[in-house]
Amino acid sequence: MKIPVNRLDPELPLPGHAHPGDAGVDLYARTDARIEPEEWAMVPTGLAVAIPEGHVGLVAPRSGLAARHGIGVVNGPGVVDAGYRGEIHVLLINHSGTPFEFDRGERIAQLVVVPVVEQELEEVAELPPSRRSSGGFGSTGR
Repeated sequence: MKIPVNRLDPELPLPGHAHPGDAGVDLYARTDARIEPEEWAMVPTGLAVAIPEGHVGLVAPRSGLAARHGIGVVNGPGVVDAGYRGEIHVLLINHSGTPFEFDRGERIAQLVVVPVVEQELEEVAELPPSRRSSGGFGSTGR
């Protein structure tokens, strides 16, 4: 699938797949930043995209940043709807006990584009039965 992109900052690399078959493309920080422990920052990526109709872009954390520095995406995954044409920003949060600094051009998140199903909610008096039923949040775990 080809996705039209507009590099708002031509000095940043065009996102691409690191390896054949990878689900996402890396997003890069447009600015330097420092995120204090338990704080978050909205980081611009210098990239705008035109997600095709019937699809959504999901902004997901990078596992390396999470494992090494405790950095996640606040609203992870973030949603980039097909009609949005503005710059993608990433809401990063520092879950660690130490400040996290990164430079412009550093990989901070990834964009994964997936198909969506158009949803129409229909109110009913009773839901159909299921094997799990209303077992509760976390009821399938031990």
